[in-house]
Amino acid sequence: MARTVGIGLQSFEKIIKNNYFYTDKTTFIKEWWENGDDVTLITRPRRFGKTLTMNMVEQFFSINCKDKKGIFEGLAIWKEEAYRRLQGTHPVIFLSFASVKGSSFSTVKKMICQNIKRLYNQNDFLLEGNCLNAAEKEAYRAVSPEMEEYLACDSLKNLSEYLYRYYGKKVIILLDEYDTPLQEAYVNGYWKELTVFTRSLFNSTFKTNPSLERAIMTGITRISKESIFSDLNNLEVVTTTSEKYETSFGFTQEEVWDALEEYGLSEKKEGVKSWYDGFTFGTRTDIYNPWSILNYLDKKKFSPYWANTSSNSLVGKLIREGSRKTKTIMEDLLEGKALHTEIDEQIIFNQLDQKESAIWSLLLAGGYLRVERFSFDEEWGRKEYDLVLTNKEVRTMFEGMFRDWFAGSSASYNEFVESLLRGDLEEMNEYMNCVTEETFSFFDTGKKPSKAPEPERFYHGFVLGLLAELRGRYILTSNRESGFGRYDVMLEPLHDTDDAIIIEFKVFRPAKEKSLEEALKAAHAQIDEKKYTAVLETKGISPERIRKYGFAFEGKKVLIG
Repeated sequence: MARTVGIGLQSFEKIIKNNYFYTDKTTFIKEWWENGDDVTLITRPRRFGKTLTMNMVEQFFSINCKDKKGIFEGLAIWKEEAYRRLQGTHPVIFLSFASVKGSSFSTVKKMICQNIKRLYNQNDFLLEGNCLNAAEKEAYRAVSPEMEEYLACDSLKNLSEYLYRYYGKKVIILLDEYDTPLQEAYVNGYWKELTVFTRSLFNSTFKTNPSLERAIMTGITRISKESIFSDLNNLEVVTTTSEKYETSFGFTQEEVWDALEEYGLSEKKEGVKSWYDGFTFGTRTDIYNPWSILNYLDKKKFSPYWANTSSNSLVGKLIREGSRKTKTIMEDLLEGKALHTEIDEQIIFNQLDQKESAIWSLLLAGGYLRVERFSFDEEWGRKEYDLVLTNKEVRTMFEGMFRDWFAGSSASYNEFVESLLRGDLEEMNEYMNCVTEETFSFFDTGKKPSKAPEPERFYHGFVLGLLAELRGRYILTSNRESGFGRYDVMLEPLHDTDDAIIIEFKVFRPAKEKSLEEALKAAHAQIDEKKYTAVLETKGISPERIRKYGFAFEGKKVLIG
């Protein structure tokens, strides 16, 4: 009989005791311990079992869990005699920043301090007896959500010392989702304040802590060393391109096939592979995200489970407010093409809106892209990658995101698409002006109030929305060469019953044109002079089946003809 699938469980003990579905990942304990690294940072996409793994490590090493040997019996780690003797032998400090989210630095700092206060409460037996002197007991009681920064930054180091003194064994520190508050800081504008605080906290906890045995940090991204890790030269960083712990997070294809057989779903292998395969860690390909597999085993239907577990707000913001080139690359990725680029796996958040390659680094770390090919230029020391969308689930997520960009004017947007397909100019003008009025500012960063909004940001977002809306009926491309220039948008029909469509955008420039009408004429003239229809005609589409439209912009006002 197939085991029960528990969704969202992060308690290793609960899963094992209730015989819920579990894929044995306990060999991670042996691999990590034998690597001997002081501080290990492991980055993996969300919902890849990081928290469950950290809980497993806590259950294995914690002195407080030395009577729980039974939960490891029958698992891979328990076959190692030496590791049986290690179980329950160290004090463990385990904290998570997963829920540390807020709109201001003061709020987030208070939430971090609240987590530390809970740790102190769990260990307040240290206040009994003579383990701590009077001054230390006073400092212990001073730990609170409102404590001063100097006390907060030393609090984990001090707790480590107290536990080491009490047990006579150095401390293992586990910090889960370390980068969640840092991503929030970037989005909400308090990056500098939080990085200063975090740098001091991490330096005290992980660098200048003589009571530390070893530590693990997990997160989605590798924040740049200059931002928060500048003093940690004892840090071993394991990213998605590293070969360490390749199969410790996520399910291998063999593990997925075994699971499908257990649940009588072996005939669904092809669909499962199309939807959920595609992650690559180190040299190991065909890694599946556990969240989607567990949900599929439970519900037995295909759906973007993993992609829908968060708002993807940062990813959406970066693409929506990105340049024309960024949006064009997204078009290619959605069409199954690869992006050839250099990648710096250190994410510098305050450069995300300045350094375009940083966006692709973030998407790779987050699991939205996977490495299809890697090369290293020894002469110049450059690492170059061919990146593609991870799988069908991710592509579906992006298509939904691009549609949602027009959610505030969805009725007008849908009506515009219909009128475009019918060739109804009057309705196209009416509905497109409604769309721009309601969504134009959504595509502007708002960071340069002295400058006029950029129509380019809007209309290239509009193109991505079209791409999601018309997939299966048209091949949509933008900013590609045809004839003697580059057209803005081309819709190549997949069926003979549809016309081809070319769209050229023109922003009204008073120095060049006297009116929107003149800008519109200039758009049509450019289509004809540059012979943008050439690529369609070479594919056998007759000129009578090619419709040409100009879109002239003046602020939020649009004239289509």
